[in-house]
Amino acid sequence: MIVEVVVDVPTMQTDRRYDYLVPERLESIIESGLRVVVPFGPRKVQGFVLAVKHESSVKKGKLKELADVLDGKPVLTQELLELGEWLTDETLCFQVSAYQAMLPAAMRTKVIKQLRLLTEVDKLPSAIRPYFQTQDAITWETLANERKEVLQHVKSALNEQLLEWTYVVEDKGRKKTERITVQLSHVNKDEGLEQIPKRAKKQRDMWLFLAEQGGRYPSLSLIEALETTRATLKGLMDKGLVKEIEEEVYRDPFLEKDVERTEPLPLTIAQQNVATPIARSIEENRHEPFLLHGVTGSGKTEIYLQAINRVLAKGKQAIVLVPEISLTPQMVHRFRSRFGSKVAVMHSGLSVGEKYDEWRKIHRREVQVVVGARSAIFAPFENLGIIIIDEEHESTYKQEEAPRYHARDVAMFRGRYHRCPVILGSATPALESYARAKKGVYTLLSLTERVNDRPMPTVEVVDMREELRGGNRSMFSEALFSKLKQRLERGEQSVLFLNRRGYSTFVMCRDCGYVATCEHCDISLTYHRSNHSLKCHYCGHEEPMPKVCKSCGSEHIRFFGSGTQKVEEELTKVLPEARVIRMDVDTTRKKGAHEQLLKQFGQGEADILLGTQMIAKGLDFPNITLVGILAADAMLHLPDFRATERTFQLLSQVSGRAGRHTLPGEVVVQTYSPDHYSIELVKQHDYLSYFETEMMYRRQGGYPPYYYLTLIHISHSQITKVIDVSEKIVRFLREQLDDRAIVLGPVVSPIARINDRYRYQCLIKYKNEPELSRILREIRQHFLQETSRGELQVNIDRQPYLFM
Repeated sequence: MIVEVVVDVPTMQTDRRYDYLVPERLESIIESGLRVVVPFGPRKVQGFVLAVKHESSVKKGKLKELADVLDGKPVLTQELLELGEWLTDETLCFQVSAYQAMLPAAMRTKVIKQLRLLTEVDKLPSAIRPYFQTQDAITWETLANERKEVLQHVKSALNEQLLEWTYVVEDKGRKKTERITVQLSHVNKDEGLEQIPKRAKKQRDMWLFLAEQGGRYPSLSLIEALETTRATLKGLMDKGLVKEIEEEVYRDPFLEKDVERTEPLPLTIAQQNVATPIARSIEENRHEPFLLHGVTGSGKTEIYLQAINRVLAKGKQAIVLVPEISLTPQMVHRFRSRFGSKVAVMHSGLSVGEKYDEWRKIHRREVQVVVGARSAIFAPFENLGIIIIDEEHESTYKQEEAPRYHARDVAMFRGRYHRCPVILGSATPALESYARAKKGVYTLLSLTERVNDRPMPTVEVVDMREELRGGNRSMFSEALFSKLKQRLERGEQSVLFLNRRGYSTFVMCRDCGYVATCEHCDISLTYHRSNHSLKCHYCGHEEPMPKVCKSCGSEHIRFFGSGTQKVEEELTKVLPEARVIRMDVDTTRKKGAHEQLLKQFGQGEADILLGTQMIAKGLDFPNITLVGILAADAMLHLPDFRATERTFQLLSQVSGRAGRHTLPGEVVVQTYSPDHYSIELVKQHDYLSYFETEMMYRRQGGYPPYYYLTLIHISHSQITKVIDVSEKIVRFLREQLDDRAIVLGPVVSPIARINDRYRYQCLIKYKNEPELSRILREIRQHFLQETSRGELQVNIDRQPYLFM
């Protein structure tokens, strides 16, 4: 028996299948989708079995044997193997990278170098004998930092074949186990009591307690429940009445243990009209992509829940994607309260072990619903009945490292494979999605009203230029400040949104104009008040805040711009009675911090929730009646053709947090560009007018959805090398591509240097370019030797979302 294996050495030379002979002992368990350990050159590496066959083009005597199998059951289904091939073609990644992306980090193996003893210890040089007195093998790390003489003895022992190098492949994942105390079955309750002396009261209590609990109980909980020590348990074990066993348990990522069950809500007529075609698609086992365009608060989540209910009734499974970790706690709570323990959760806020356990629940078919961020789209379900992508317009669904996939495209692939509906839901769909719906590629479903005819919040746009002219230099307009005070008096809650963390966006000398910049990146440093330091938000560089200007020595060094820390400080000055919760990357680093802060706000422990875009969507609290957007144009003038779209989406989403229940909502938008169409149309909650206006500009500029884009990004530590490679690539593209394709560049990236690497880019715009994949592969192949050494980086993105 022979297997085709793709090995975990992601370079082009190994991006192909290798044939290996299956030893007789492993023949009965080998199948496609298993992880295996194979010899590759002098070492052993992990690989994935892609196919099993009986013949090979390689001569039998030259075929190497499989070393080991890492799984008892395939970790990749036949569908995921096909999806991996499709991803490799679509995103131009290495095949092994596509498969690794589908598995939790705990299942990515590490290779441990070992020195194994081949003779009696006495024959070894005396300097290294002590290492092998009690064991036959030691890890290389044990010796790596030893004296030079010791390492020379190791080398001579290797040459004389007294020792040998071996490579051991190990999973990073560790199964969590728990000790369980079990009463031995041959001893009944009364017989056991007879064997325990009357004076050993604690032992008798433990024996009776165990009998009441059905004869088994977790050891640690048993000792705690009876307020005793391990000695009591050991006494029963010594008498042969109980034994301890190790049992595998799952790590619990849910902070709240008990969730109150909820029942399906009656749907409004509008919701019913939307739910019917989805239900029809589920019943007919038909793949149909739906774009659910529903205003904020229109009840999209209830439609999702009822559609999933139908799917589960048919014995099928469901995947629900949400864009932010901050949305996951609320979403998970809703799904768990409806479907109980059938729900698994997967997002980056979980520990490596928790992700591993959640993945294994899915793999073992112990759950039917997965709620999670982007990577949850690869959940190893074999009988999918529906895929839902909530807030489908979000850029977080696009992966920015290889494989550079978009979760929406993967969802469509899996939907076609399983013949099931895919629902894309949003109050502000991506332009490309809405254009596809208008063309009939997606089925458009609309919810134009909030549930129970609740009014949309009123939006007031404040021109901050007028505020300045009137002498108001604070970060709060008079309108927003008076409304905040009003809410405090009424005991209602407010949300303040500013998409900039830190205290101040940059630090500048007022005498000479010097701006503190990162020494590794061409970007200004952000001041963080909490530890009085300057931080780079790109490479993580940090330095203390200077007392004088580094350029001219002046003491007039001041902060400019405002971050969330500065707003928080300002609020405590102007509204000292207000209780403020700040939510940004800095305050939510700790595990469970998102849940904790949102829970506090939901329970009314704060009056104002201040945050970055992690508070912009999905939050649903009845007492929020005011939303303040502090700098609406922060993203409007970025060098990115999607800047206005992102501004409109973000402002609409944040506005939608207000007045979602019985109390009416108000929104105050502070801006220096009040006449810009993306801000004007947020005021009217008019997505359709925004869509028409933006499409006109996209047509004029030749951007998606009228053109496809591919971005090639080149970086190196030497600027001359970057320029040389960039020019070669652009020259080759212009020679090879169709005349109708537009090649822009090469140009310096908007941020010219990050982490001491200079950055250039070029952009290809095209409508139909059948040869593009071949041409891009040739470019990658040409520079492969340099890129595999790590000096040069040439990144190709077939669907770019970031141009910075």
